[in-house]
Amino acid sequence: MWLFNKNKTQNTEPLSNSPLSVGGDAADLLRKVRDLEIKSKKLTNHLFTGEYHTAFKGRGMAFKEVKEYAAGDDIRFIDWNVSARMGSTYSKVFEEERELSVYLLVDASASNLFGTNQQNKQELIAEICAVLAFSALNNNDKTGLLFCTDKVEKYIPSSKGREHVLYLVRELVAFKPAATKTDLVKGLQYLNNIAKHKSIVFILSDFADAGYHEALRVAARKHDVIGVQVFDKADKYLPKIGLLQVADPETGETLWLDTNDAAVQVAYNRQYHQIMDDAATIFRKAGADLLQIETGQDYVKALQHFFIKRA
Repeated sequence: MWLFNKNKTQNTEPLSNSPLSVGGDAADLLRKVRDLEIKSKKLTNHLFTGEYHTAFKGRGMAFKEVKEYAAGDDIRFIDWNVSARMGSTYSKVFEEERELSVYLLVDASASNLFGTNQQNKQELIAEICAVLAFSALNNNDKTGLLFCTDKVEKYIPSSKGREHVLYLVRELVAFKPAATKTDLVKGLQYLNNIAKHKSIVFILSDFADAGYHEALRVAARKHDVIGVQVFDKADKYLPKIGLLQVADPETGETLWLDTNDAAVQVAYNRQYHQIMDDAATIFRKAGADLLQIETGQDYVKALQHFFIKRA
């Protein structure tokens, strides 16, 4: 996706500063982390606890205990050995083996620094990741985090507990990638290698990439994969403001466009639809879910609807 610049001769900077790429002093960083923690905890405590739990099932049923048989109990679970010893009928009690590992695969490439509607795409990704991490915490699930560009930038193994989630949130706010380009295959292949057991995998990206279909298919065959495609309204429509310089944030390539030209408008919009449609097709063929969420949009409703639909 292109960034706009009407005045300078060259521009590869985002329209708005991203907390994922722009550092600040320690107090500012702590404030951002605290704000994100408060917002995420409020959402998960009041909205997502039940929906998240029912949307993502545990790995199976595990034996808990035996109890004296009561009318209505499933006779298939009668423990005949215990019943013979006790001289009364006892049945087995099972509970869901709940603990899951949730992995957040975050595309930290420069195209996600773009945004014109209250926030940029990386800020939206950070908020959604924080909500998901606190939802996992409330359900006693483990959460891991993986940043990737055209290489694996950083991996934080899955763990649980409030301190671990706050560590993830701090990384989401402060992390600075070394590279700018996108190659989702690298992140997916790395995740496929390190996640040995079936897990929940959220992939958060604008998916302005190609060639990741096979790696996604492999991941979806092993894990419960959900894509969250973020986009901005300016990804769809080029503002009609005359001659405009645009820059590719990942390559630094720049060019001039006449934004009043109908053909330019059509080509720009076509690029947007191509990226969105390609992602939808790739995820559908891989047997994975995909949410498409716009910056500035109420992502809470989108997540709630998704959780309820899965449940």
